[in-house]
Amino acid sequence: MDPLGARSQFVDVHSLPTWEQSKQQQDGEEPDADPLQDDSLTNQNWAFPSPFPHRDDINRKILLFTGDVSLLNCTAIVNTTNETLTDKNPISDSIHIHAGPDLRDELMKLKGCRTGEVKMTEGFNLAARFIIHTVGPKFKAKYRTAAESSLYSCYRNILQLAKEQAMVSVGLCVVSTMKRAYPLEDATHIALRTVRRFLENHGQSIEMVVFAVSEAEEPTYRKLLPLYYPRSLTEERSSLPLLPADIGNSEGEPVVPERQIRIAEKPGSLEDDAEDDSLELDLGLVGTHAFARMEGDVDKQRKLILQGQMSEAAVQKQHQRNYNRWLCRARAEDLSDIAALKALYQTGIDMCGRTVMVMVGRNIPVTLIDMEKALLYFIHVMDHITVKEYVMVYFHTLTAEHNHLDSDFLKKVYDIVDTKFKKNLKAFYFVHPTFRSKVSTWFFTTFSVSGMKDKVHHVDTLQQLFTCILPEQIDIPPFVLEYDNRVNGPYLPIPHPSGL
Repeated sequence: MDPLGARSQFVDVHSLPTWEQSKQQQDGEEPDADPLQDDSLTNQNWAFPSPFPHRDDINRKILLFTGDVSLLNCTAIVNTTNETLTDKNPISDSIHIHAGPDLRDELMKLKGCRTGEVKMTEGFNLAARFIIHTVGPKFKAKYRTAAESSLYSCYRNILQLAKEQAMVSVGLCVVSTMKRAYPLEDATHIALRTVRRFLENHGQSIEMVVFAVSEAEEPTYRKLLPLYYPRSLTEERSSLPLLPADIGNSEGEPVVPERQIRIAEKPGSLEDDAEDDSLELDLGLVGTHAFARMEGDVDKQRKLILQGQMSEAAVQKQHQRNYNRWLCRARAEDLSDIAALKALYQTGIDMCGRTVMVMVGRNIPVTLIDMEKALLYFIHVMDHITVKEYVMVYFHTLTAEHNHLDSDFLKKVYDIVDTKFKKNLKAFYFVHPTFRSKVSTWFFTTFSVSGMKDKVHHVDTLQQLFTCILPEQIDIPPFVLEYDNRVNGPYLPIPHPSGL
């Protein structure tokens, strides 16, 4: 208890300004006028609805506090620690000092906590009733996507526990500590979007989420908060081009495959009889040749057919076995470095209800990466997508010479992939093509591959693309939006096919 008349060191969260109020206090601005009465807004098109629209009800739940999370009188505060719950970092140390020795005794009974998971204890001498302990991931660039997934799990599990325990307010520290080397800005994106999505979908009972940051962390949070919690329609629109390409799924979870599935081939599952083995050696299948020296399997097979040495059914069987070997390799190798490029990802559906896959040309540094691994990643991501009809959108926007895929590589990809890739691909939208790329595409689809020419559609503007795919159904990189707006001018709203 504080001595009579002494001021408590703990912070009453109800005395802190909400994120909605902070803009007016900081800038001295009046609240935005009714957007329906604002000609400057109504005259601008809203073809790109923000994935994080302005919502007063959510902003009133968000607080940014620069100070010690252990001093907040929330229902629960968060402690960032290690797997043995014994980490020594400024946040943990402060929580232990203010909570008292009973906390350490309680933690010894929990027998640790795994990365991404949470454990709960009483708050003891804290103003907070509970402490939620979580273990953030150690960051290594090589395993970036796994770290993103684990950090998302930390924040998601904290909020899920708060909901299950009917907690009214939660004080969130920055989960990733300096010792774990997680880049602050990347970690902040994950924290902000995960909390936003949870409050949208599940957070009716949570009244306050306080982001408790240090003075060093405060500028990053203040810079990125408007992207996920815009405080006006003007701020929503100005923040849209600044959003990263990967904003997660509907729960804020990273959409790029994070952990590679490791599958050992079952003995005999891909084994063939003696006749087939001799044929494999003759055709030079995957595993005996490096990608750069791969034999033209399909061309050899066609020659054998013409010579009467191989039936078409045998060719198809051999092609399937060849593809299966690539698929097994794709599932077994660590491809997180390719995934981190964010060059290939799934988004929504087109107007015919088909899955939309996006490829970003500028994110493919052809001369700097292992193209064999790029092919493995393509197979890994696309294999389950191609079991049903789908479309591809390729953004050629602002690509340089080192981003251009070689036609020989594309021919190898076309020859290797399963027949379902070709059969179920219904359209390939080539966005922002140059004259050179149009000529190259024409030669490639005319002379190198069959059945592709009618599926390729050159799209000069995003406005044209939106006649096939609604804006809200495709995640477009900010630099593509900026380029199209600069070159082709503002967009016109696309009528919804239902007429609504």
